[in-house]
Amino acid sequence: MVNHKIDTEGIDFELIIEDVEALNQLALKGKLDFTKLSFNAYKSCYQHYTIMDTGSALGFGCGPLLIKKPEIKLNNDSLIGIPGQLTTANYLLNRFFPDYQNKSVMLFSDIMTGIQIDTIQAGLIIHESRFTYQKYGFEKVADLGELWEQQTASPIPLGGIMANKNLASEDVNQVDKLMKRSLEYAKSQHDQLSNFVKFHAQEMNEEVMKSHIALYVNEFTYSLSELGERAIEEMIYQNPQPIKKTHKIFTHK
Repeated sequence: MVNHKIDTEGIDFELIIEDVEALNQLALKGKLDFTKLSFNAYKSCYQHYTIMDTGSALGFGCGPLLIKKPEIKLNNDSLIGIPGQLTTANYLLNRFFPDYQNKSVMLFSDIMTGIQIDTIQAGLIIHESRFTYQKYGFEKVADLGELWEQQTASPIPLGGIMANKNLASEDVNQVDKLMKRSLEYAKSQHDQLSNFVKFHAQEMNEEVMKSHIALYVNEFTYSLSELGERAIEEMIYQNPQPIKKTHKIFTHK
């Protein structure tokens, strides 16, 4: 879509590539027309955005992992690297390990290095790190997505594409259709990784990139569905300062 591999119907996109927490912070100010956003962060900027039907990252077996070196014994004072205060990963850590409050906010791709050089005792890893942590000798303390699934019987809602409420509904609907078309085009080319993907990937091993795409781009990415929407509502409405249910959170409702 952003590289005009499909017909974008006259729309040009200015692409902004940022770390997930940097995008979360931009969304707090309502700076972007469309943005990827942690569902946990959405609770702090719902006045600016609604959740689009296409483009979300939800699923089973794809949640953040809490990892450490095998010889490290964690306690409430252990310093844990997290990929951002507003991330869904941090929400899950607070939900399932509320006593672990000694945290260091880090770029998600630096967390395993921090464990390796002992600047932190444990780390909350997301994205492609779940495929590579074991080869560095780390062990899993907990799969937070798995804990979520056991408690809620729902897929874990990680992040979604949000539309700014200042945009006209017809423009939002058009972009949603373009994203679906873009996903279908990418699916038709699944045997080859595009140069765009390779250039922006943190982990350059091709098999890891393919595994990452296969796990995080799934049926919920094409459309949230009722199951996906229920999972998002579980996360958004169960926080300590819940959004009023009268507030519209989905663009298509």
